[in-house]
Amino acid sequence: MTTATGAVLYVNLIGGLGRAGAEPLATGLSDPAQQPLFATPVPNALAPSFKYKDRKANGGPAQRPNFSIRASQTMQQTGLVNPRNGRPLKTKVWGYGADTVSWPGMTFEVIRGEDDTVVRWENDLGKRHLLSVDESLHWAYSLADYEQYSIKRDGVPMVVHLHGGHTDFQYDGNPEFFYSPDGEIRGPQWDAVPGGFTNTFRYDNDVPAGTLWYHDHALGITRLNVYAGLAGFYIVRDSDDTGKIGNPLHLPAFPYEAALAIQDRMFTDKGDLFYPAFPGDPLYDDFITGEGAILPPDIFPGGGPTALAEFFGDHMVVNGKIWPNMEVEPRNYRLRLLNGCDSRFLVSQFFEVPAGATDLSHVRSGPLDFTVIGGDQGLASSPTTVDTLLMETGSRYDIIFDFKTVTPGNRVIMKNIGGDEPFGGDIPGPVVYDATDRIMAFDVTLPFDAAVHDVTPTRINFGPVIPAPTRLRKVALFEGKDEFGRLQPLLGTAEPATDWDTNSIDWPDTPVYSSVGLTGQMEGSIAWHSPTTENPALGSTEEWEIWNMTGDAHPVHLHLVNFEILGRKEIMWDSATTEDDRVLDPNDATSGTYLVTQPTVQHNSVAGSAVPSSGCNRP
Repeated sequence: MTTATGAVLYVNLIGGLGRAGAEPLATGLSDPAQQPLFATPVPNALAPSFKYKDRKANGGPAQRPNFSIRASQTMQQTGLVNPRNGRPLKTKVWGYGADTVSWPGMTFEVIRGEDDTVVRWENDLGKRHLLSVDESLHWAYSLADYEQYSIKRDGVPMVVHLHGGHTDFQYDGNPEFFYSPDGEIRGPQWDAVPGGFTNTFRYDNDVPAGTLWYHDHALGITRLNVYAGLAGFYIVRDSDDTGKIGNPLHLPAFPYEAALAIQDRMFTDKGDLFYPAFPGDPLYDDFITGEGAILPPDIFPGGGPTALAEFFGDHMVVNGKIWPNMEVEPRNYRLRLLNGCDSRFLVSQFFEVPAGATDLSHVRSGPLDFTVIGGDQGLASSPTTVDTLLMETGSRYDIIFDFKTVTPGNRVIMKNIGGDEPFGGDIPGPVVYDATDRIMAFDVTLPFDAAVHDVTPTRINFGPVIPAPTRLRKVALFEGKDEFGRLQPLLGTAEPATDWDTNSIDWPDTPVYSSVGLTGQMEGSIAWHSPTTENPALGSTEEWEIWNMTGDAHPVHLHLVNFEILGRKEIMWDSATTEDDRVLDPNDATSGTYLVTQPTVQHNSVAGSAVPSSGCNRP
């Protein structure tokens, strides 16, 4: 487990596993030590050929939707080779696309304040998951009145979330807005939508220019659907950050601007994606196995499928290619970086090495400086020069790297110095670390194009003035065990819960709660369908303290709003600190409220999040 001493405010994603309704696991895993490094060109997600074409903008009729995108299965070359004969291996993945699909999905590029974006999201995932599905979790087909459904009979549910977007509740990708391939099975939150279910979503594009991304968000299987390939970039431009050469901010533009999604994966020796099905899976018996879970054999035959607390792949992948390379000119490049890993924090540095080098045994210089110009919420108020970048899972950073500082012909390796868990925990074995301490390479081998001026940003957008906060809230991250002894993350409050008028928010007066002593004003960890505790007034500014009571460093992502990090502090415990545990049966239901023991980690609607009727997720 990673060790945390304070609150971290960014985003977290996916984690877990299982097997129901999946193809049998192949025997044997791909050995990263036998795979080529920096031999495969990385696709640029900002290349014109990698962007969706707006049908209306292409001279077609003013039709809605202007994008029709499907999630489907495809075979893709990732750069993997058969080590016995050197032949390329293809990998079965899921992806988004229009005519064809890819991992990652193609890129949306929109302009802030102009026409909204309307997308019809088609579920073409079929009735077999690529990975093992743990059906003991709180997930789409375990909800009350949904138990009769299954992936094998009814198909894989999905719903798309625009991560970082400011979106109406029915289009936000709330996990309970999932729908099956035929659209006949729909999550319960659709009942609150005027007009009912639709797979046509509208995005207002009223957020600042910056790097967003879209990904699947279905209840209980987000980690699996995204791991299979369901993610892509969504770039917002404006009149300053136009994405064109000669823009007012003097920012590099394509081909000197690239969007790079960094992920970690495991593969079988046949090229298939691999995701371990249970702790101690023979194909993945690594150091994260001591979870203390006693799994009933009638529910978990053979030990699985069952969710794990964390997952770290041993192949680094950028835009769907293992350890790729990118040829560059000796000039400034703008790199939009996304950490799309399951659990892995990235601590990135750049080192100059000789041409063709694949390790850091002959470093010429480094770590090299680069300039951070933006993050999750758009461009920064001012640039910052650094030589190390910490990227939490799900976070985006916008950097400028000057390859003029590198000797022409040499290579720059993007290195990950964090290991599997940069904030504590066991040290992984050297083979695992050696495979993940490098991400990709940049080869300074292209001639400088004198027809295009090299540019250095002269100014960066300043964000809006934020009004003084009118309310201080204290929320918290908790951690416990579920009924099977598995790690169970929980969200809750670090103070008695009150509404915006400071009236008490009480536990529901039902036998389910009162039987375990949960009566009166709410406080502490809460469950999935407990009453909403964070309910700020529209247009207000609030200050939130997020207390991390767990042993994990855990990024936090808020839907529908932007926020500013004011600071981080270590939590100091005294000798009077006590722990109070109460146990409730899973899915107990009374008066429309039920509690859930859901050991889902990383992201996907962790147990304890309170989902209000508006569909806005909680931190």
